[in-house]
Amino acid sequence: MLFLVAAFLLLGLLVGTAAHIPVPATFAAAAVIGTWLLIFAVRERRHHSHGR
Repeated sequence: MLFLVAAFLLLGLLVGTAAHIPVPATFAAAAVIGTWLLIFAVRERRHHSHGR
């Protein structure tokens, strides 16, 4: 999952909207999205392992 965040960050820097905003803002947004994905993954793993 972390690989996907990094890949999307690089793709965004090269061709997307992220190319038009400052680099620190791009990294801040990537950190927020990565944290959100990590929290989601932990909650899903707990939910599925708790139900068994």
